[in-house]
Amino acid sequence: MGLINKHGVIERNATLLLIFSFIVVTIGGLVEIVPLFYLQNTIEKVQGMRPYTPLELTGRNIYIREGCYVCHSQMIRPMRDEVERYGHYSLAAESMYDHPFQWGSKRTGPDLARVGERYSDKWHVDHLKDPQSVVPESIMPKYAFLADRMIEPEYIEDLLKANRIVGVPYTDEMIANAKADFVVQADPDSDYDGLVERYGENVQVRNFDGEPGISEMDALVAYLQMLGTLVDFSTFTPDASR
Repeated sequence: MGLINKHGVIERNATLLLIFSFIVVTIGGLVEIVPLFYLQNTIEKVQGMRPYTPLELTGRNIYIREGCYVCHSQMIRPMRDEVERYGHYSLAAESMYDHPFQWGSKRTGPDLARVGERYSDKWHVDHLKDPQSVVPESIMPKYAFLADRMIEPEYIEDLLKANRIVGVPYTDEMIANAKADFVVQADPDSDYDGLVERYGENVQVRNFDGEPGISEMDALVAYLQMLGTLVDFSTFTPDASR
């Protein structure tokens, strides 16, 4: 009864309740935060990860602008049914350059964490223009207008600079060549050696929508086609020391 009475005193005294609540929250916060100061890295480094190319980053912004994340997550959980359907479970490192990340559990459509290179560019274009033409039961709206919206890399340097501020390791060279890299990734007949040198051999270079010029469709398909393709899971082994 004594403890119950003392508890009642705290509940009836707003000042005491505030003080003890603050103490409890502080202790809980310290328990969660302090261990992080003793870790060299909270995200396991994984070979193959790189920042998005200028075209892919533009496509990612279109993906977010059109609300694709509302129906599609990019987080494969380590459960048998998910791994068998979508592929290897998602790694934190795969989202290390995402601001904001696209994890989540709400799925009206399938998870897209490993959608890259599973379908042809034409399939993606047809699916975006008229989803029901390739997936009859789909309730996804049509995005045909993306093919008619031509884009120029006018502000791409600023976009890379903004991402560098929040931790994406874009170099001065990447930023200086952002406009050129944006253009050559969608043109397989161009000199794209510099793009590959800056972003690695796993950069996909081609006319993604099959039409002249660079459209929002090109950028979005370029982004979708790289999702889940950067890490070679045939050779990947988790770091057992973590």
